Amino acid sequence: MKSDIEIAQEHVPQKITEIAKEAGIPEEYLELYGNYKAKVSYRFLNENKNPNGKLVLVTAITPTPAGEGKTTTSVGLGDALRKLGKKAAIALREPSLGPVFGVKGGAAGGGYAQVVPMEDINLHFTGDFHAIGAANNLLAAMLDNHIYQGNALRIDPKKITWKRVVDMNDRQLRHVVDGLGGRVNGVPREDGYDITVASEVMACLCLATSLTDLKERLAKMVVAYTYDDQPVTAGDLKAAGAMAALLKDAIKPNLVQSLEGTPAFIHGGPFANIAHGCNSVMATKLALKVADYAVTEAGFGADLGAEKFIDIKCRKAGLKPDACVIVATVRALKHHGGVAKADLNKENLEALKKGLPNLLRHVENVTKVFGIPAVVAINRFPTDTEAELDLIRDECRKLGANVALSEVWAKGGEGGIELAKEVIRLCEQPNHFQFVYDENASIEDKLNTIVQRVYRGNKAVLTADAKKQMKQLTDLGFGNLPICMAKTQFSFSDNKALLGAPENFNITVSTLKVAAGAGFIIAQTGSIMTMPGLPKAPAAEKIDIDENGVISGLF
Repeated sequence: MKSDIEIAQEHVPQKITEIAKEAGIPEEYLELYGNYKAKVSYRFLNENKNPNGKLVLVTAITPTPAGEGKTTTSVGLGDALRKLGKKAAIALREPSLGPVFGVKGGAAGGGYAQVVPMEDINLHFTGDFHAIGAANNLLAAMLDNHIYQGNALRIDPKKITWKRVVDMNDRQLRHVVDGLGGRVNGVPREDGYDITVASEVMACLCLATSLTDLKERLAKMVVAYTYDDQPVTAGDLKAAGAMAALLKDAIKPNLVQSLEGTPAFIHGGPFANIAHGCNSVMATKLALKVADYAVTEAGFGADLGAEKFIDIKCRKAGLKPDACVIVATVRALKHHGGVAKADLNKENLEALKKGLPNLLRHVENVTKVFGIPAVVAINRFPTDTEAELDLIRDECRKLGANVALSEVWAKGGEGGIELAKEVIRLCEQPNHFQFVYDENASIEDKLNTIVQRVYRGNKAVLTADAKKQMKQLTDLGFGNLPICMAKTQFSFSDNKALLGAPENFNITVSTLKVAAGAGFIIAQTGSIMTMPGLPKAPAAEKIDIDENGVISGLF
């Protein structure tokens, strides 16, 4: 069996100018990065008067080690829609080097449902993440320099909330002490690093609608507090202009293609467990302008990525999904039913019944809580039996959601025809889209609403520190912002060991932090960390390059 990277390397892509031409993007709006990648000028969005197409959100069940295939399904669905004669475009996040070299390996789809050039997309691509890291770290340097140069803003070094970032899983950098070596080397203090995808700069770029909007968002970012507990912003440090200058190209969406030539806008990459989990607003709006159907995805399960897509991205950008695809596999559902990974290929209807409540809860959230018409896409494996597939169909139909088999990994767009037909049908169905909570409710009420309506837990329990932070943020006027939950992706709860559809649990909120530029409050729960670590056997160990520059082992 060929690997994903072997399939991608055997493919001969079209010139990106041809992909742009088919999408209706004139060359004057393109900035070419070789033959197969381009950035699209933000002027195109301002000057394009086309009506928006239909917006299709792809989400998934709670992730498992067995994998679900959300990106693969998104790409294959876009290809399938084009096979049915529809004009389609795909909007995805850029992969982070953290998971590429860590647990997951590459993240550009799989099999015959990939975006290419796969190696470039998974590695440096067009340099967006490097620019975001540079802008983040410029602000950190200016912050520490301000303190060193006399601290006119009276910043309390013990109340600095801004961290430096690196796009790599590096646990060694989570907690550091810097500024050592005497006065000329800075002011000694405790510090730390986040992974780039957790940076508020990433969130600001992904939610910005223009370069001006981005600069305004950057200026609002709170980086520290004074001795009098007043917020200090990037604007106060006069850093926003220089940061925006570093991001002038990074804000432009990237255009690539699927193996079948479907236009794909890949831009931005916040994780959904520690950030808001969606590609950029500008990329999504571009896809809507050039296609009848824009297929986009939100990270991890529907309790994380989809909830934030709705309550943060859609709320801020005025978007409204027309249909939702919930990706699942028989193997993953059996894992939620208690089956070990080594035994997932064996038919086990009893375990499947035990695991099905996880899928059904996501279906109910999407259709009843979010109010979006939905289809369950079963990413089919050869070991799936008809009895197992029939069981899933029967249970989903009780909630009013059809099930479509997806074989896009093996067959490309042809394997997604059944799913594409159902998506087209759903886009014409009544839509009762709604947010999960009223953003003007109190911080605690919003937290409880997410826990109760989406996770089906009892309540959010705030630590003493979180209660103090909640009062401070409310007093400073940030109480009416949406909530960005930082929570394990492996469970509806904040305990990754609670599989399936647990109930009667509390969510412990340890920290509340404002992301004023992005426009939300980050609620850190359980033991979630904003700097992951590498596993015992990192994916990087299998990645190599030969004397001709051909990369292997990315996936």
